[in-house]
Amino acid sequence: MSPALAKATDTVRYYRNADGPVIGVTSKPVIEQDGLYFKDLDGSGELDDYKDWRRSPAERAASLVATLDVDDKIGMLFANSWRMGQELDEGEERDATGLLSEQIKEKDGSIFGIEKTWGTTYSLQTLKLRNLILRANPTTRELVDWINQLNAVAEATEHGVPVQVLSNSRNENGEAVFGMNEAQGVFATWPGTLGIAAATIGTGDFGIIDRFGDAIRREWDAVGMKKGYMYMADTMTDPRWQRSYGTFGENPQLVSRIFEHLIPAVQGGDGLARDGVAMTVKHFPGGGARENGFDPHYAEGQWNVYPTEGSLEKYHIPAFITAVEKNAASIMPYYAKPCKAKSAEQTDLEGNPIEWQAVGFAYNEFFIQRLLRGQMGFRGYINSDSGITHMMSWGVEDLDVPERVALAVNNGVDVISGAFSVTEAREAYDRARNGYYDAHDVPAGYTREQVTLGDDALDRAVMRTLTEKFTLGLFDNPYRDPDAAEAVVGTPADWDEAYAVHCDSVTLLKNTARTLPLDPAATEGRLVYAEAFGKDAETGEKATKSLRAMLADEYGMTLADDPASADIAILFADPRSGNYFSATKGYLEIDICEGKTVCDTDEDGRPADTTHEETTLAGASRIAGIAAAVHANGGRVVASLNFSLAWMPGNIERHVDALVAGFDTYNKACMDVIVGRHAAKGRLPITLPKNDAVVAVDADGVCASPNDVPGYDKDRFMPDAMKDGNGKAYAYRDAAGHYYEYGFGLRY
Repeated sequence: MSPALAKATDTVRYYRNADGPVIGVTSKPVIEQDGLYFKDLDGSGELDDYKDWRRSPAERAASLVATLDVDDKIGMLFANSWRMGQELDEGEERDATGLLSEQIKEKDGSIFGIEKTWGTTYSLQTLKLRNLILRANPTTRELVDWINQLNAVAEATEHGVPVQVLSNSRNENGEAVFGMNEAQGVFATWPGTLGIAAATIGTGDFGIIDRFGDAIRREWDAVGMKKGYMYMADTMTDPRWQRSYGTFGENPQLVSRIFEHLIPAVQGGDGLARDGVAMTVKHFPGGGARENGFDPHYAEGQWNVYPTEGSLEKYHIPAFITAVEKNAASIMPYYAKPCKAKSAEQTDLEGNPIEWQAVGFAYNEFFIQRLLRGQMGFRGYINSDSGITHMMSWGVEDLDVPERVALAVNNGVDVISGAFSVTEAREAYDRARNGYYDAHDVPAGYTREQVTLGDDALDRAVMRTLTEKFTLGLFDNPYRDPDAAEAVVGTPADWDEAYAVHCDSVTLLKNTARTLPLDPAATEGRLVYAEAFGKDAETGEKATKSLRAMLADEYGMTLADDPASADIAILFADPRSGNYFSATKGYLEIDICEGKTVCDTDEDGRPADTTHEETTLAGASRIAGIAAAVHANGGRVVASLNFSLAWMPGNIERHVDALVAGFDTYNKACMDVIVGRHAAKGRLPITLPKNDAVVAVDADGVCASPNDVPGYDKDRFMPDAMKDGNGKAYAYRDAAGHYYEYGFGLRY
């Protein structure tokens, strides 16, 4: 390989301090002093404070901030998606190594915004960008090579400020969705977060969380990816919120306990360690308070509603209090804005009524400055959700982009995600000095200082994020060895532990006449019909082929092609509903259905007179017939239902003899529980709604069950006329009389 084509991975030089950090360099010199090595970040030969790893991270950050110019600082304000060279289509431009995208896009964009993007080298050298969001799912080696190459380019710039690559979570199983969990299967792969919660409740072992977090820390550190947009401290209260599957469920006490363990495990201790990974906990002050499931990625969901008095403090804030106490590196506010008109009285932590500022939480002075920083004592930095200055600028739509950038930063936001608006930020900075508002009106309701960018606010933001980079050791050595990274990511114990948690997450909901376990004695000499159902017929057919092969090869079952000839049916169902980034014609459907006629909604989110059809499970209408055919033979029907939302399970449960729940759990783990290789241990982390009536929305847009209250507590606020003889209205009840509510789960 010629020198011009050499990857940074192959050219990095390491200098090892006996009692200090390893120094990694590709182009800058190294200062040797007192028998110690220091990276000469600006090549001056002087050991400035920001180069001296013996100084505290805050001291180093302050020293560097004093040397940076305005454009250096502005480039650090933003984080956005970035493509690897390996992702590019044929004909798109890469650097000489093939690792970096050099493609220019005049209108690059996503749901978060549309803007021009430049090549990687230009963006790092000229635009001074330093925070890149990875959304691809590369191999471990590809990821290490890419991050190394980014940092080699950054190191060659004037001050050698490193690149921080960040990502949404990558250690859970599930459907890849842009903007949420784009990647899985490369790092040790646990079930979804609902599954981790189910296993933790069922076993009572919070060591699961410790081991989960520790694996994340070691794997991410090994590849050089030192920050994650994770995890969700939101309490799930409206069952139609599409983001439910990324939560740890509906119990704020459980979520708080999980974060007590998770933050130190991922970050490396009490605070952030050099070998830790910085966590950005989201979505303050709790994204679960949705109005009938509408999501704030689109206009219908731009409000957080609190129709129940005291619900904000009781249900939605507790896990964030824990995150602050455990020194989460950063917190991400949600897009939404609080709605006074549709809310009951809410108080802050001192018992005072909250202020209903109708602007998105990142812009909301009461929630960020007075509640989060003032009363809760948060000391980290604020990282906005993606798109607040463009597509999801709820409550500040009348401001232009420079004014939105300035307002966010002045309100305490230190990183703005979903944009690389360096030009607009520079405009906001210049407007404070060039007389712009002498010729233009200051937007109504704001001061000139709020909508322009000053040095104090800019320095504060950069100081906070640079302190994190120094703490994580990125300035001293951002480089990693791909061989070592592959060894860490491939650690057998981590994968074994992850699989054990998959098994522990499986929750037994129904077991008529001890149908389960289907051990070898129960299946020997019997024909088994197997079918899987998904969001569409093609998905179901593919999953069925895989399921049948697994049953034959892994479990030695004899398969039937026709349920009419089978003694046993094993059915796997993975329903899906809606589109995350756009509203449906009506409310997000959580019934397991096919071709169901449901109402549209009007522009105010109320039921409309018109209708449309919804399908959450292709082939769902066939399940009753399959079950009837097997039952006619005196056989038994077993179903496994995957919960990415709080499905209403009646259209499956009533037809089957045994039902297990998974939560983006491996099918094999579900089968291990079904056949008795692993005991059923999981417990429901969410309550399953009984039927359409308990989530019905009246003509005024008010739900029969309060949107801001967890399922386990909804009965307290529901009409007595809806309650049964046990005083329960909300939770689904099966034929055996069991309520599928939080904490429920059978044993064999």
